[in-house]
Amino acid sequence: MNHPLRELLDGTGPFLLLPDAVLLPEGPAEGMAVVVADGSFAAVGDAAQVQLTHPHLDPIRLPGHLLMPGFVDAHHHLTQTFGSALAYGEPSEIFRRVWVPLEGALDEESAYTSAKLAALEALRGGFTTVTDAGNRTGVDVDVVARAARDAGIRCVLGLVCDDVEPGDVGPGGPGPGGAQREEEHLARYEGDALVHASLAVSIPEAATTATLRRTARLAAEAGAIVQIHVNEHLAGVERSLVRHGLRPLEHLHDIGALGPHLLAAHATLLTPRELTLLADTGTAVSYNPVASAWKGNAVAPAATMAERGIRFGLGTDGTRGDGFRLAEAAEFAQRLAYGLAIGDSSCGAGWTWLEHATRGGADAVGLGARTGTIAAGLAADFLLVDVTNPELALSWDLPWELVRRGNRDQISAVFVAGRLRLWRGLPTGWDGPALVRRAAGLARAAVERAPITRAHPTSTTARARSAAR
Repeated sequence: MNHPLRELLDGTGPFLLLPDAVLLPEGPAEGMAVVVADGSFAAVGDAAQVQLTHPHLDPIRLPGHLLMPGFVDAHHHLTQTFGSALAYGEPSEIFRRVWVPLEGALDEESAYTSAKLAALEALRGGFTTVTDAGNRTGVDVDVVARAARDAGIRCVLGLVCDDVEPGDVGPGGPGPGGAQREEEHLARYEGDALVHASLAVSIPEAATTATLRRTARLAAEAGAIVQIHVNEHLAGVERSLVRHGLRPLEHLHDIGALGPHLLAAHATLLTPRELTLLADTGTAVSYNPVASAWKGNAVAPAATMAERGIRFGLGTDGTRGDGFRLAEAAEFAQRLAYGLAIGDSSCGAGWTWLEHATRGGADAVGLGARTGTIAAGLAADFLLVDVTNPELALSWDLPWELVRRGNRDQISAVFVAGRLRLWRGLPTGWDGPALVRRAAGLARAAVERAPITRAHPTSTTARARSAAR
Protein backbone atom coordinates (compact mmCIF):
# COMPACT_ATOMS: atom_id res chain seq x y z
CA MET A 1 0.00 0.00 0.00
CA ASN A 2 1.90 3.06 -1.26
CA HIS A 3 0.34 5.66 1.01
CA PRO A 4 1.25 7.39 4.30
CA LEU A 5 -1.51 5.43 6.02
CA ARG A 6 0.47 2.20 5.55
CA GLU A 7 2.34 2.97 8.77
CA LEU A 8 -0.94 2.81 10.67
CA LEU A 9 -1.73 -0.76 9.74
CA ASP A 10 -0.22 -2.43 12.75
CA GLY A 11 -0.79 0.12 15.47
CA THR A 12 -3.39 2.14 17.31
CA GLY A 13 -1.42 5.39 17.38
CA PRO A 14 -0.71 7.92 18.45
CA PHE A 15 -0.89 9.62 15.08
CA LEU A 16 -1.89 13.06 13.82
CA LEU A 17 -4.03 13.46 10.71
CA LEU A 18 -4.41 16.58 8.58
CA PRO A 19 -7.36 16.11 6.19
CA ASP A 20 -8.76 18.84 3.98
CA ALA A 21 -11.83 19.04 6.22
CA VAL A 22 -13.44 17.41 9.24
CA LEU A 23 -17.20 16.84 9.43
CA LEU A 24 -18.33 18.19 12.80
CA PRO A 25 -21.93 18.34 14.10
CA GLU A 26 -22.15 21.97 13.00
CA GLY A 27 -20.86 21.16 9.51
CA PRO A 28 -17.59 20.63 7.60
CA ALA A 29 -14.62 22.54 9.01
CA GLU A 30 -11.35 23.22 7.19
CA GLY A 31 -7.95 23.74 8.79
CA MET A 32 -8.53 21.04 11.39
CA ALA A 33 -6.36 18.25 12.77
CA VAL A 34 -7.14 15.16 14.80
CA VAL A 35 -4.91 13.08 17.03
CA VAL A 36 -5.71 9.42 17.59
CA ALA A 37 -4.28 7.50 20.54
CA ASP A 38 -5.32 4.30 22.31
CA GLY A 39 -8.36 3.88 20.11
CA SER A 40 -9.85 7.32 20.78
CA PHE A 41 -9.61 10.89 19.59
CA ALA A 42 -7.03 12.52 21.84
CA ALA A 43 -7.40 15.94 20.23
CA VAL A 44 -9.62 17.60 17.63
CA GLY A 45 -9.05 21.23 16.78
CA ASP A 46 -7.26 23.94 14.85
CA ALA A 47 -4.45 22.32 12.89
CA ALA A 48 -1.75 24.79 13.94
CA GLN A 49 -2.68 24.54 17.60
CA VAL A 50 -2.92 20.74 17.59
CA GLN A 51 0.50 20.44 15.93
CA LEU A 52 1.94 22.88 18.45
CA THR A 53 0.69 20.81 21.39
CA HIS A 54 1.81 17.51 19.81
CA PRO A 55 5.31 18.31 18.48
CA HIS A 56 6.42 14.68 18.80
CA LEU A 57 3.94 13.52 16.13
CA ASP A 58 4.72 13.79 12.42
CA PRO A 59 1.55 14.99 10.67
CA ILE A 60 0.03 12.66 8.09
CA ARG A 61 -1.40 14.92 5.40
CA LEU A 62 -4.52 13.70 3.63
CA PRO A 63 -5.12 16.03 0.68
CA GLY A 64 -8.45 15.65 -1.05
CA HIS A 65 -10.03 13.86 1.90
CA LEU A 66 -12.85 14.56 4.33
CA LEU A 67 -12.60 12.97 7.77
CA MET A 68 -16.11 12.17 9.00
CA PRO A 69 -17.78 9.97 11.62
CA GLY A 70 -18.43 6.38 10.65
CA PHE A 71 -22.03 5.46 9.95
CA VAL A 72 -24.05 3.67 12.64
CA ASP A 73 -26.42 0.94 11.47
CA ALA A 74 -29.18 1.08 14.07
CA HIS A 75 -30.86 -2.16 13.00
CA HIS A 76 -29.30 -5.26 11.44
CA HIS A 77 -29.62 -9.04 11.45
CA LEU A 78 -26.07 -10.28 10.94
CA THR A 79 -27.01 -13.95 10.66
CA GLN A 80 -29.55 -13.34 7.88
CA THR A 81 -26.98 -12.28 5.28
CA PHE A 82 -27.19 -15.55 3.34
CA GLY A 83 -30.81 -14.76 2.46
CA SER A 84 -30.68 -11.02 1.78
CA ALA A 85 -31.82 -11.46 -1.82
CA LEU A 86 -34.74 -13.64 -0.73
CA ALA A 87 -36.57 -10.52 0.48
CA TYR A 88 -37.04 -9.06 -3.00
CA GLY A 89 -40.68 -8.76 -4.04
CA GLU A 90 -41.95 -10.44 -0.87
CA PRO A 91 -44.99 -9.26 1.12
CA SER A 92 -44.56 -8.22 4.74
CA GLU A 93 -43.88 -10.43 7.77
CA ILE A 94 -41.30 -12.43 5.88
CA PHE A 95 -39.64 -13.32 9.17
CA ARG A 96 -42.17 -16.14 9.53
CA ARG A 97 -41.55 -17.60 6.07
CA VAL A 98 -37.88 -16.73 5.39
CA TRP A 99 -35.77 -15.54 8.30
CA VAL A 100 -36.78 -17.96 11.06
CA PRO A 101 -36.36 -21.03 8.79
CA LEU A 102 -33.06 -19.74 7.38
CA GLU A 103 -31.51 -19.00 10.76
CA GLY A 104 -32.66 -22.37 12.03
CA ALA A 105 -30.63 -24.03 9.26
CA LEU A 106 -27.34 -22.40 10.30
CA ASP A 107 -24.67 -24.23 12.27
CA GLU A 108 -21.81 -22.52 14.11
CA GLU A 109 -19.59 -22.18 11.06
CA SER A 110 -22.30 -20.80 8.81
CA ALA A 111 -23.57 -18.42 11.51
CA TYR A 112 -20.03 -17.08 12.03
CA THR A 113 -19.44 -16.74 8.30
CA SER A 114 -22.78 -15.03 7.74
CA ALA A 115 -22.10 -12.52 10.50
CA LYS A 116 -18.57 -11.79 9.32
CA LEU A 117 -19.79 -11.37 5.75
CA ALA A 118 -22.37 -8.85 6.98
CA ALA A 119 -19.64 -7.04 8.89
CA LEU A 120 -17.46 -6.88 5.78
CA GLU A 121 -20.29 -5.45 3.72
CA ALA A 122 -20.98 -2.90 6.45
CA LEU A 123 -17.34 -1.79 6.64
CA ARG A 124 -17.25 -1.44 2.85
CA GLY A 125 -20.27 0.83 3.14
CA GLY A 126 -18.70 3.05 5.79
CA PHE A 127 -20.42 1.62 8.85
CA THR A 128 -18.23 1.49 11.93
CA THR A 129 -21.06 0.24 14.18
CA VAL A 130 -23.75 -2.36 13.51
CA THR A 131 -26.65 -3.15 15.82
CA ASP A 132 -27.61 -6.80 15.71
CA ALA A 133 -31.19 -7.47 16.80
CA GLY A 134 -30.47 -11.02 17.94
CA ASN A 135 -30.78 -14.31 16.12
CA ARG A 136 -32.59 -17.64 16.26
CA THR A 137 -29.78 -19.87 15.04
CA GLY A 138 -29.52 -21.87 18.23
CA VAL A 139 -25.75 -21.29 18.41
CA ASP A 140 -24.05 -19.31 21.16
CA VAL A 141 -24.49 -15.59 20.52
CA ASP A 142 -20.76 -15.23 21.14
CA VAL A 143 -20.24 -16.67 17.65
CA VAL A 144 -21.61 -13.39 16.30
CA ALA A 145 -19.48 -11.40 18.74
CA ARG A 146 -16.38 -13.24 17.55
CA ALA A 147 -17.25 -12.54 13.91
CA ALA A 148 -17.63 -8.82 14.62
CA ARG A 149 -14.33 -8.67 16.50
CA ASP A 150 -12.51 -10.61 13.79
CA ALA A 151 -13.89 -8.28 11.13
CA GLY A 152 -12.99 -5.23 13.21
CA ILE A 153 -16.42 -3.60 13.51
CA ARG A 154 -18.20 -2.26 16.58
CA CYS A 155 -21.32 -4.29 17.40
CA VAL A 156 -24.31 -3.79 19.68
CA LEU A 157 -25.19 -7.44 20.18
CA GLY A 158 -28.75 -8.47 20.98
CA LEU A 159 -29.81 -11.57 22.89
CA VAL A 160 -33.29 -12.76 21.89
CA CYS A 161 -35.43 -13.08 25.02
CA ASP A 162 -38.69 -14.31 23.46
CA ASP A 163 -40.63 -16.66 25.74
CA VAL A 164 -43.79 -17.33 23.73
CA GLU A 165 -43.52 -20.74 22.11
CA PRO A 166 -43.14 -21.04 18.32
CA GLY A 167 -46.46 -21.72 16.65
CA ASP A 168 -48.29 -19.39 19.02
CA VAL A 169 -48.57 -15.71 18.12
CA GLY A 170 -44.85 -15.00 18.11
CA PRO A 171 -42.17 -15.67 15.51
CA GLY A 172 -40.30 -18.14 17.65
CA GLY A 173 -37.00 -17.97 19.43
CA PRO A 174 -34.69 -19.87 21.70
CA GLY A 175 -37.36 -20.31 24.36
CA PRO A 176 -37.52 -18.97 27.92
CA GLY A 177 -34.21 -18.03 29.45
CA GLY A 178 -35.16 -15.96 32.42
CA ALA A 179 -33.36 -13.19 34.22
CA GLN A 180 -30.16 -15.17 34.84
CA ARG A 181 -29.48 -15.72 31.15
CA GLU A 182 -30.19 -12.08 30.37
CA GLU A 183 -28.02 -10.80 33.22
CA GLU A 184 -25.17 -13.06 32.14
CA HIS A 185 -25.37 -11.73 28.61
CA LEU A 186 -25.31 -8.11 29.79
CA ALA A 187 -22.28 -8.82 31.96
CA ARG A 188 -20.47 -10.96 29.39
CA TYR A 189 -19.14 -8.07 27.30
CA GLU A 190 -18.37 -5.54 30.00
CA GLY A 191 -15.11 -3.86 29.06
CA ASP A 192 -15.08 -5.35 25.57
CA ALA A 193 -13.48 -2.93 23.10
CA LEU A 194 -15.92 -3.63 20.27
CA VAL A 195 -18.93 -5.63 21.50
CA HIS A 196 -21.71 -4.05 23.56
CA ALA A 197 -24.48 -6.24 24.95
CA SER A 198 -28.18 -5.56 24.49
CA LEU A 199 -31.39 -7.50 24.95
CA ALA A 200 -33.95 -8.11 22.23
CA VAL A 201 -37.55 -9.22 21.82
CA SER A 202 -38.60 -10.08 18.28
CA ILE A 203 -41.99 -8.37 18.50
CA PRO A 204 -44.07 -7.47 21.58
CA GLU A 205 -46.37 -10.46 21.08
CA ALA A 206 -43.39 -12.84 21.22
CA ALA A 207 -42.87 -12.21 24.92
CA THR A 208 -45.01 -12.26 28.03
CA THR A 209 -45.71 -9.07 29.92
CA ALA A 210 -43.35 -10.25 32.66
CA THR A 211 -40.50 -10.66 30.17
CA LEU A 212 -41.14 -7.29 28.53
CA ARG A 213 -41.03 -5.61 31.93
CA ARG A 214 -37.99 -7.56 33.08
CA THR A 215 -35.89 -6.88 29.97
CA ALA A 216 -36.75 -3.19 30.20
CA ARG A 217 -35.64 -3.06 33.82
CA LEU A 218 -32.45 -5.05 33.31
CA ALA A 219 -31.40 -2.98 30.30
CA ALA A 220 -32.10 0.29 32.06
CA GLU A 221 -30.08 -0.80 35.09
CA ALA A 222 -27.17 -1.91 32.91
CA GLY A 223 -27.17 1.18 30.69
CA ALA A 224 -28.00 -1.04 27.72
CA ILE A 225 -30.89 -1.13 25.26
CA VAL A 226 -33.75 -3.49 24.45
CA GLN A 227 -34.44 -3.91 20.75
CA ILE A 228 -38.02 -4.69 19.67
CA HIS A 229 -39.67 -4.63 16.24
CA VAL A 230 -42.64 -2.34 16.91
CA ASN A 231 -45.58 -1.22 14.75
CA GLU A 232 -43.93 -2.59 11.63
CA HIS A 233 -46.76 -4.55 9.98
CA LEU A 234 -50.50 -3.98 9.79
CA ALA A 235 -51.11 -7.60 10.78
CA GLY A 236 -49.12 -7.14 13.97
CA VAL A 237 -50.94 -3.93 14.86
CA GLU A 238 -54.28 -5.63 14.33
CA ARG A 239 -53.34 -8.67 16.43
CA SER A 240 -52.35 -6.36 19.27
CA LEU A 241 -55.64 -4.48 19.05
CA VAL A 242 -57.57 -7.74 19.21
CA ARG A 243 -55.49 -9.13 22.06
CA HIS A 244 -54.93 -6.04 24.23
CA GLY A 245 -57.22 -3.36 22.88
CA LEU A 246 -54.06 -1.37 22.27
CA ARG A 247 -51.61 -0.92 19.44
CA PRO A 248 -48.16 -2.50 20.05
CA LEU A 249 -46.45 0.74 21.08
CA GLU A 250 -49.40 1.66 23.27
CA HIS A 251 -49.23 -1.77 24.88
CA LEU A 252 -45.52 -1.34 25.66
CA HIS A 253 -46.30 2.01 27.25
CA ASP A 254 -49.19 0.55 29.22
CA ILE A 255 -46.91 -2.05 30.84
CA GLY A 256 -44.08 0.43 31.50
CA ALA A 257 -41.64 -0.84 28.88
CA LEU A 258 -41.05 2.42 27.00
CA GLY A 259 -38.14 4.67 27.88
CA PRO A 260 -34.61 5.70 26.83
CA HIS A 261 -33.52 2.06 27.08
CA LEU A 262 -35.89 0.95 24.29
CA LEU A 263 -34.97 0.93 20.61
CA ALA A 264 -38.15 0.49 18.56
CA ALA A 265 -37.22 -0.98 15.19
CA HIS A 266 -39.18 0.25 12.15
CA ALA A 267 -42.09 2.07 13.87
CA THR A 268 -43.63 2.69 10.47
CA LEU A 269 -47.28 2.73 11.58
CA LEU A 270 -47.58 5.46 14.19
CA THR A 271 -50.57 7.51 15.28
CA PRO A 272 -50.11 11.09 16.52
CA ARG A 273 -50.59 9.80 20.06
CA GLU A 274 -47.85 7.23 19.60
CA LEU A 275 -45.48 9.93 18.37
CA THR A 276 -46.24 11.79 21.58
CA LEU A 277 -45.52 8.66 23.62
CA LEU A 278 -42.11 8.34 21.93
CA ALA A 279 -41.29 11.98 22.56
CA ASP A 280 -42.48 11.98 26.17
CA THR A 281 -40.69 8.77 27.18
CA GLY A 282 -37.40 9.34 25.33
CA THR A 283 -37.81 6.05 23.46
CA ALA A 284 -35.57 5.71 20.40
CA VAL A 285 -36.49 4.48 16.92
CA SER A 286 -34.55 2.80 14.14
CA TYR A 287 -35.83 4.30 10.89
CA ASN A 288 -35.26 1.69 8.18
CA PRO A 289 -36.26 3.24 4.84
CA VAL A 290 -34.83 0.61 2.50
CA ALA A 291 -36.61 -2.15 4.43
CA SER A 292 -39.86 -0.23 4.04
CA ALA A 293 -39.40 -0.12 0.28
CA TRP A 294 -38.29 -3.72 -0.11
CA LYS A 295 -40.97 -5.24 2.08
CA GLY A 296 -43.90 -3.00 1.24
CA ASN A 297 -44.26 -1.45 4.69
CA ALA A 298 -45.25 2.12 5.35
CA VAL A 299 -42.52 4.73 5.73
CA ALA A 300 -41.84 5.90 9.28
CA PRO A 301 -42.56 9.63 9.72
CA ALA A 302 -38.91 10.42 10.42
CA ALA A 303 -39.05 14.09 9.45
CA THR A 304 -41.84 14.55 11.99
CA MET A 305 -39.76 12.65 14.55
CA ALA A 306 -36.85 15.01 13.93
CA GLU A 307 -39.08 18.05 14.35
CA ARG A 308 -40.53 16.70 17.61
CA GLY A 309 -37.16 15.76 19.06
CA ILE A 310 -37.75 12.01 18.97
CA ARG A 311 -34.49 10.10 19.13
CA PHE A 312 -33.79 7.99 16.07
CA GLY A 313 -31.07 6.42 13.98
CA LEU A 314 -31.00 4.86 10.54
CA GLY A 315 -30.96 1.10 10.06
CA THR A 316 -30.43 -1.18 7.08
CA ASP A 317 -32.37 -4.16 8.45
CA GLY A 318 -29.77 -6.20 6.57
CA THR A 319 -30.91 -4.91 3.17
CA ARG A 320 -27.64 -3.42 1.89
CA GLY A 321 -24.64 -2.20 3.81
CA ASP A 322 -24.02 1.20 2.24
CA GLY A 323 -24.13 4.19 4.55
CA PHE A 324 -24.37 6.85 1.87
CA ARG A 325 -27.19 5.07 0.05
CA LEU A 326 -28.99 4.59 3.38
CA ALA A 327 -28.79 8.33 4.11
CA GLU A 328 -30.11 9.07 0.62
CA ALA A 329 -32.94 6.55 1.06
CA ALA A 330 -33.83 8.15 4.40
CA GLU A 331 -34.32 11.55 2.77
CA PHE A 332 -35.84 10.22 -0.45
CA ALA A 333 -38.44 8.10 1.33
CA GLN A 334 -39.57 11.12 3.35
CA ARG A 335 -39.81 13.17 0.16
CA LEU A 336 -41.93 10.57 -1.66
CA ALA A 337 -44.14 9.59 1.28
CA TYR A 338 -44.70 13.03 2.78
CA GLY A 339 -42.81 15.91 1.20
CA LEU A 340 -44.18 15.90 -2.34
CA ALA A 341 -47.79 16.02 -1.22
CA ILE A 342 -47.25 19.17 0.86
CA GLY A 343 -44.61 20.94 -1.21
CA ASP A 344 -41.77 20.36 1.26
CA SER A 345 -38.72 20.73 -0.96
CA SER A 346 -36.21 20.38 1.88
CA CYS A 347 -37.42 17.28 3.81
CA GLY A 348 -35.05 17.97 6.65
CA ALA A 349 -32.08 19.00 4.47
CA GLY A 350 -28.91 16.98 4.05
CA TRP A 351 -27.56 17.59 7.53
CA THR A 352 -30.59 15.92 9.17
CA TRP A 353 -29.92 12.57 7.56
CA LEU A 354 -26.15 12.69 8.11
CA GLU A 355 -26.82 13.55 11.74
CA HIS A 356 -29.12 10.59 12.29
CA ALA A 357 -26.85 8.27 10.33
CA THR A 358 -23.99 9.07 12.71
CA ARG A 359 -24.41 10.87 16.03
CA GLY A 360 -28.17 10.32 16.26
CA GLY A 361 -27.72 6.65 15.47
CA ALA A 362 -25.07 6.23 18.14
CA ASP A 363 -27.41 7.83 20.68
CA ALA A 364 -30.32 5.62 19.63
CA VAL A 365 -28.32 2.40 20.13
CA GLY A 366 -26.96 3.46 23.51
CA LEU A 367 -23.47 4.50 22.39
CA GLY A 368 -23.85 8.26 22.24
CA ALA A 369 -21.21 8.75 24.92
CA ARG A 370 -18.78 6.50 23.05
CA THR A 371 -18.98 7.11 19.30
CA GLY A 372 -20.80 8.91 16.48
CA THR A 373 -18.95 12.25 16.56
CA ILE A 374 -15.45 13.52 15.84
CA ALA A 375 -14.65 14.81 19.32
CA ALA A 376 -11.87 14.41 21.88
CA GLY A 377 -12.51 11.51 24.24
CA LEU A 378 -14.77 9.53 21.91
CA ALA A 379 -13.81 6.36 20.07
CA ALA A 380 -11.87 6.98 16.86
CA ASP A 381 -14.50 5.46 14.57
CA PHE A 382 -14.21 7.42 11.35
CA LEU A 383 -14.00 7.46 7.57
CA LEU A 384 -11.66 9.12 5.11
CA VAL A 385 -13.75 10.11 2.11
CA ASP A 386 -12.18 11.11 -1.19
CA VAL A 387 -13.81 14.39 -2.24
CA THR A 388 -11.82 14.80 -5.48
CA ASN A 389 -14.14 12.59 -7.53
CA PRO A 390 -16.61 14.00 -10.09
CA GLU A 391 -19.57 13.61 -7.72
CA LEU A 392 -18.10 15.61 -4.82
CA ALA A 393 -15.31 17.82 -6.20
CA LEU A 394 -17.58 20.71 -7.22
CA SER A 395 -19.00 21.22 -3.77
CA TRP A 396 -21.51 23.92 -2.87
CA ASP A 397 -23.22 22.21 0.07
CA LEU A 398 -21.20 19.21 1.23
CA PRO A 399 -23.79 17.69 3.61
CA TRP A 400 -26.38 17.61 0.82
CA GLU A 401 -23.83 16.27 -1.65
CA LEU A 402 -22.78 13.47 0.70
CA VAL A 403 -26.42 12.44 1.04
CA ARG A 404 -27.37 12.77 -2.62
CA ARG A 405 -24.11 11.92 -4.39
CA GLY A 406 -22.04 9.98 -1.88
CA ASN A 407 -21.09 6.36 -2.64
CA ARG A 408 -19.14 3.61 -0.92
CA ASP A 409 -16.46 3.72 -3.64
CA GLN A 410 -15.51 7.22 -2.43
CA ILE A 411 -14.44 5.81 0.95
CA SER A 412 -10.66 5.43 1.04
CA ALA A 413 -10.34 4.18 4.61
CA VAL A 414 -12.44 3.00 7.54
CA PHE A 415 -11.12 3.21 11.10
CA VAL A 416 -12.76 1.56 14.11
CA ALA A 417 -11.37 2.15 17.61
CA GLY A 418 -8.41 3.92 16.05
CA ARG A 419 -7.36 1.05 13.85
CA LEU A 420 -7.40 0.95 10.06
CA ARG A 421 -9.95 -1.79 9.28
CA LEU A 422 -10.61 -1.23 5.58
CA TRP A 423 -8.47 0.27 2.84
CA ARG A 424 -10.04 1.03 -0.54
CA GLY A 425 -12.71 -1.62 -0.20
CA LEU A 426 -10.58 -4.43 1.23
CA PRO A 427 -10.16 -5.41 4.88
CA THR A 428 -6.75 -5.10 6.46
CA GLY A 429 -5.22 -8.10 8.17
CA TRP A 430 -7.52 -10.77 6.73
CA ASP A 431 -8.67 -12.09 3.39
CA GLY A 432 -12.04 -10.61 2.42
CA PRO A 433 -12.40 -12.28 -0.99
CA ALA A 434 -11.69 -15.69 0.57
CA LEU A 435 -14.50 -15.10 3.08
CA VAL A 436 -16.90 -14.21 0.28
CA ARG A 437 -16.04 -17.41 -1.58
CA ARG A 438 -16.55 -19.49 1.55
CA ALA A 439 -19.84 -17.77 2.30
CA ALA A 440 -21.17 -18.50 -1.18
CA GLY A 441 -20.83 -22.24 -0.67
CA LEU A 442 -22.24 -22.25 2.86
CA ALA A 443 -25.16 -20.04 1.82
CA ARG A 444 -26.26 -22.38 -0.95
CA ALA A 445 -26.26 -25.34 1.42
CA ALA A 446 -28.13 -23.45 4.15
CA VAL A 447 -30.84 -22.13 1.84
CA GLU A 448 -31.35 -25.58 0.30
CA ARG A 449 -31.97 -27.24 3.66
CA ALA A 450 -34.06 -24.42 5.17
CA PRO A 451 -37.88 -24.79 4.86
CA ILE A 452 -38.22 -21.35 3.29
CA THR A 453 -41.53 -20.33 1.74
CA ARG A 454 -41.52 -17.48 -0.76
CA ALA A 455 -44.61 -15.82 -2.20
CA HIS A 456 -42.78 -14.26 -5.12
CA PRO A 457 -40.79 -16.14 -7.79
CA THR A 458 -37.35 -15.13 -8.97
CA SER A 459 -37.21 -12.34 -11.54
CA THR A 460 -36.41 -14.82 -14.31
CA THR A 461 -39.38 -17.02 -13.43
CA ALA A 462 -41.68 -14.03 -13.08
CA ARG A 463 -40.68 -12.80 -16.53
CA ALA A 464 -41.31 -16.19 -18.06
CA ARG A 465 -44.74 -16.39 -16.46
CA SER A 466 -45.58 -12.91 -17.68
CA ALA A 467 -44.55 -13.78 -21.24
CA ALA A 468 -46.68 -16.95 -21.12
CA ARG A 469 -49.89 -15.12 -20.22
